[in-house]
Amino acid sequence: MSKLIFLNGAPGSGKSTLARRLVDSRPLALLLDVDTLRGQLGDWQRDPGAAGLAARRIALEMARTHLATGADVVVPQFLRRPEFIDQLRQVAEDVGAEFVLAALVSRPEEAAARFQSRSRSTEQNHRDAVELQKAPGALPVEELYAGMMTLLATYGDVRYVESVPDDVDGTYERLLQRLSDAR
Repeated sequence: MSKLIFLNGAPGSGKSTLARRLVDSRPLALLLDVDTLRGQLGDWQRDPGAAGLAARRIALEMARTHLATGADVVVPQFLRRPEFIDQLRQVAEDVGAEFVLAALVSRPEEAAARFQSRSRSTEQNHRDAVELQKAPGALPVEELYAGMMTLLATYGDVRYVESVPDDVDGTYERLLQRLSDAR
């Protein structure tokens, strides 16, 4: 049975790194990064909200197609609202795949510090996130993190994983353990 793994976590928590490791350990698994898809849309910066929604629609169809082949899909994305999680869960159900909701967690202050370190990153998605955070009306990372935790509390099947700075291997091992936990 194919598996759709949704990996939520604050910016800088290690979602992309851990998602890459998960995909590399699963034959023909797809790393479906919605932020990368958004960056492929022309002039997305003009309306990041609309671009984000378009990228999510594309991601849903990509996930549906790939899961239907029997392969796994891993989606790393920071969310504080339920719509995309629920849509991904429905896609998995539609094609008979298992849906796994995992979350990388830490302290809010740590999440903010890790996010700030992204300003030195060479990855385009990281630089884009830092720029979006500077937009008028953007909430502080601590508030975004609190929103994520409030959202996750509404789901009974979240597999929480402590994300420890500078311990990618340990965090990955904890993630693998939580993914293998029977529900």
